[in-house]
Amino acid sequence: MRCPNCGSLDTQVKDSRPTEDSSVIRRRRVCLSCNFRFTTFERVQLRELVVIKRNGRRVPFDRDKLLRSVQIALRKRPVEPERIDQAVSKIVRELESQGESEVSSEAVGEMVMEALRALDDVAYVRFASVYRNFREAKDFETVLDELSEEGKPGAAVRK
Repeated sequence: MRCPNCGSLDTQVKDSRPTEDSSVIRRRRVCLSCNFRFTTFERVQLRELVVIKRNGRRVPFDRDKLLRSVQIALRKRPVEPERIDQAVSKIVRELESQGESEVSSEAVGEMVMEALRALDDVAYVRFASVYRNFREAKDFETVLDELSEEGKPGAAVRK
């Protein structure tokens, strides 16, 4: 592991422990060249995923980019960071377990929409406005109508 302070590859693990849900290993490291201490996180990756963008371009899947997108939608909303991380991990597991090494950005977007809908309605609308490229107020009304229909008695129950 390269030291973020001096760039040396000569680092040593001082402590390893799993996170609360045991999906990630947290490692405390020290650089043997400059004695800088830093933390790394290790998680299981079942396969290398490639995202096919709308314009046809292929880019490597980036879990951190997905996490940032979800965090932006949930900014200033009362959702615990652990729930956000769990939702992102669930999306990544679903993508990796599909058996395909390539996934469309639309499929990823729909999974994020589904996760946000379960976490927070406001974040769901925020994300939808960017993802579906809302152009006028009527687009917001449509999504809000979907949400209110879902909440009515006799409506389909959310998973």
